[in-house]
Amino acid sequence: MELKDTAAIVTGGASGLGAATADALSGAGTKVHVFDLTSGPEGHDRSDGVTYHDVDVTDPSAVREAVAEVAADSSPLRAVVNCAGIGPSARLLGKAGPHDFELLSTVVAVNLLGTFHVLTLAAEQIARTSPDQQGQRGVVINTASAAAFDGQVGQAAYAASKGAVAALTLPAARDLAQYGIRVMTIAPGILLTPMLMTVSEEFRDRLAEGVPFPPRLGDPAEFAALALAIIENDYLNGDVIRLDGGLRMPPR
Repeated sequence: MELKDTAAIVTGGASGLGAATADALSGAGTKVHVFDLTSGPEGHDRSDGVTYHDVDVTDPSAVREAVAEVAADSSPLRAVVNCAGIGPSARLLGKAGPHDFELLSTVVAVNLLGTFHVLTLAAEQIARTSPDQQGQRGVVINTASAAAFDGQVGQAAYAASKGAVAALTLPAARDLAQYGIRVMTIAPGILLTPMLMTVSEEFRDRLAEGVPFPPRLGDPAEFAALALAIIENDYLNGDVIRLDGGLRMPPR
């Protein structure tokens, strides 16, 4: 699928994986619309083809309004990359008692429902565009996690939400095939996001030691490069790609 002179939505695009993806899409000639709870990264050049929208992905009404605004632009909406997510840690049974159910609801609301809202409402608008010569109209890429398959101690809620995103991939691709819309998911391992930068370098080095090859943490730019490769490869559909250097997470 050609990216030049089209529009794309990136959720969670004000930082981390989303920001790297927004920059990569913009560099490929795409008009990028970032949906995030912040107005954009400090110091970011707003004339570089990236527009920021203050959107809570857990609110379907807000998502519908923002997607409609994007679709009203002259550039056809062709790509969506869902990066918005949270990853708090809590054990099912901890020193303070059982898992906080409000925390569970929040994790599911952001990671699963937010992804579902944007996927569905963006697909509604993409389906209204004219198909290209191959009959395709767009592609949606969701973000799961290695935790969807190798959830660690304290990751029950997070792993469940990301496992659901992975499970969503194939049926969503089957549902949207008739409209020429592909659906893929990336399941990253340990990538060097701003959140990970808050821990000590020693701790990050220990994490990197568990990666078979290359023995280092992943770079958000590698996530962005994979997202672009998925968009450009028309035969990738209905599958989950792990981006983790061969890492299989230990229990803790």
